[in-house]
Amino acid sequence: MNIREAKQEIVHTLRAYHARDGAGRYVFPAVRQRPILLMGPPGIGKTAIMEQIAAEENVGLVAYTMTHHTRQSAIGLPRIRQRSYLGGEPVSVTEYTLSEIIASVYECMERTGRREGILFIDEINCVSETLAPTMLQFLQNKTFGNHRVPEGWMIVAAGNPQAYNRSAREFDVATLDRVRQIDVEADLGAWMDYARGRRVHGAVLAYLALREDQFYRVERTPEGPRFVTARGWEDLSALLRGYEALGVPVTEAQVGQYLRLEEAARGFAAYYRLYRKYGGDYDLPGVLEGTVADTAGRAAMARSGGLDERFAVVDLALDYLASQFARYGRQDRAVARLHETLAQLKLFLAAQPEGVDAFLRTRREALRVKTGAGLLPDPDREAEEWTLARLEHYALTLREEHRRDGGFDRMAELFQEEVRRRAETVEQVRDRLDRAFRFLEDCFGEGQEMVLFVSALTGMDSAMDFISLHGCEAYLRHGGALLYREREAELRVQCEDILRREAAGT
Repeated sequence: MNIREAKQEIVHTLRAYHARDGAGRYVFPAVRQRPILLMGPPGIGKTAIMEQIAAEENVGLVAYTMTHHTRQSAIGLPRIRQRSYLGGEPVSVTEYTLSEIIASVYECMERTGRREGILFIDEINCVSETLAPTMLQFLQNKTFGNHRVPEGWMIVAAGNPQAYNRSAREFDVATLDRVRQIDVEADLGAWMDYARGRRVHGAVLAYLALREDQFYRVERTPEGPRFVTARGWEDLSALLRGYEALGVPVTEAQVGQYLRLEEAARGFAAYYRLYRKYGGDYDLPGVLEGTVADTAGRAAMARSGGLDERFAVVDLALDYLASQFARYGRQDRAVARLHETLAQLKLFLAAQPEGVDAFLRTRREALRVKTGAGLLPDPDREAEEWTLARLEHYALTLREEHRRDGGFDRMAELFQEEVRRRAETVEQVRDRLDRAFRFLEDCFGEGQEMVLFVSALTGMDSAMDFISLHGCEAYLRHGGALLYREREAELRVQCEDILRREAAGT
């Protein structure tokens, strides 16, 4: 299965393992809670989905890469204890200190307050000979040394097949019979949906749409391994955005530091230069903002361009729209957080009329603690920081206006300005989305480029959040046609299959 399907399977398993009965006991017996073993090539996002699952399901996450650890750090250090059994003579017994890994689980519980979570062990089948028996014991018994993984913590392990890692070991039947093995494969379609949500650079997305064979490849040559992975593409995207912000050119040598396959590095470096040129030629931000007069000329240029140019135009539009959806999302979260906080402030002021500063101090301290404990995802942290900054601005405004009575009413008036600005952003984003559809219709009509555009929007959570709340007639029109064509193709395949079976007499 692909990484998206694997993520959903792990989410379902986590929920099943954490289900409780009316008395608060776990319904799923602990002895039947098999660890999940993700087996797949390196760099396809196994670690990334664990971080996503932990954040989305609001559970703790402790992640270890076992190739960085020794037997002692996994099972603890030995120590001698004196014991007496059945009243007999004292004897010396070897015990082990608490495993570093198990200790990290308890530290996570203490730091975050989350009693349930995921213990993720990566590269589990690539450990040294001295650590291999410990890993087998861990998978079979859910223990490191003498210490068991705490109740409520699901074990997920990940490994690489031997085809990708010469140091990888095979598991024996006894171990495999105690785990749920999920084989994960590199899948460009699943990764593209993920990548658009993470705002991976448009040049990467456009290039891979044209050259799917270069998304993930591992080759062994006499000179050593040559490879390109999903991780490499995402990391390269970060470099591109960083260098572009600084105005620094990106060279083929730098691309080759991320794409360790010469064909992919050379091909993408050449395409990136073209992509940057197309960005200047078409000025998609200007087109979608309505500041470019000659959109007809640009549409004609796109129609006559090659496939790589046409796909680049689509991804340039998508990249710009993704920034707009993200801008709206940040503002919407912030205004919603401010509205909720003002309601809490109103209750607080009912008891302490002069207590705005005290309220802000309390919220600042809570933000500091939650951030330190890793309890706030970045979007929530940013919304809270913005909210507190706005409240401090409101408090300053009240002081400058010498307000005492009716101060909260004045804050409510100031809040309406934020609501008005959000409404302006909604109109701006809606207009730019409409212009994108009109421009791409002028360029490509109902061709494959429009299908790519609508499919990409459909897979972009931020776009769907906006469209579901604020609508987009063009999306509904083109999206309906796209779904019809997909259904039509599916039915055609089914009919052809029926005709083949009838002809064969089966």
